Amino acid sequence: MFLGEYQHTIDDKGRIIIPAKFREALGTDFIITRGLDNCLFVYPRAEWNQLEQKMKALPSMAANARAFSRLLFAGASECEWDKQGRVNVPGHLREYAKLEKDCTVIGVSSRVEIWDKATWEQYSRQSQDSFNEIAEKLVDFDFNF
Repeated sequence: MFLGEYQHTIDDKGRIIIPAKFREALGTDFIITRGLDNCLFVYPRAEWNQLEQKMKALPSMAANARAFSRLLFAGASECEWDKQGRVNVPGHLREYAKLEKDCTVIGVSSRVEIWDKATWEQYSRQSQDSFNEIAEKLVDFDFNF
């Protein structure tokens, strides 16, 4: 399980350090892809395989399912660590998430997310303002705290 929020920088070559406990849980074979809200999703291989199976189960005749699959899989990249525990984030993904220097790396249960720091701060502020309202809407999914 991935938990927590960490501040890191991405260097001129597109490399970022991921927290050691996240690296351990991600393993040596992991996937980075476009995420929602202009962040990147980072999945351990096992989680990615489960997601792939769920995506295959979606109806291929549904335009939304096709569009989401295309964006998710076309943007995906298999990655590995360098000797310093950094990952080289491909250029198309850095551009998508607007990663230039200051980044926030967060744990979100089964995945890691990489955000531009300013984008994360703005998103976090807006979400905190409506935290109670969001929690109330989760009742529709039969979810209780």
